[in-house]
Amino acid sequence: MATRIDKEACREAYNLVRDDTTDINWAAFKYDGSTIVPAGHGTDYADFKSLCTDDVRLFGFVRITTGDAMSKRAKFTLITWIGENVSGLQRAKISTDKTLVKDVVQNFAKEFMVSDIRELEEDYIRNELKKAGGANYDAQTE
Repeated sequence: MATRIDKEACREAYNLVRDDTTDINWAAFKYDGSTIVPAGHGTDYADFKSLCTDDVRLFGFVRITTGDAMSKRAKFTLITWIGENVSGLQRAKISTDKTLVKDVVQNFAKEFMVSDIRELEEDYIRNELKKAGGANYDAQTE
């Protein structure tokens, strides 16, 4: 059966993360049968990480604040999580299914495909986003 996405519900979660007037900094999208649906959202990145278990595949849209002493900016990332115990067929399908998610999640600075929980460390994600953002003028940290 072909994978579908609940566009309206997923777009609502996506917009909550992008909204500067809320503290929500992540939204997750999971599989419910053959449909991608919101899996939750929140203000604590650790809560997002707790969804990333060995037996699931999901997508995350995360807001990370980056910048230097002079300015702070919100950067967004799309994370594809594939747990260690996910079957080969499901692993193969996730790349085509991601196009459905990208129809909703359209603005992000960097994309990650992760199956090792250590690569989900917030500092690692933040540093990768800084690299993707170009010049870092924060001379005080060097």
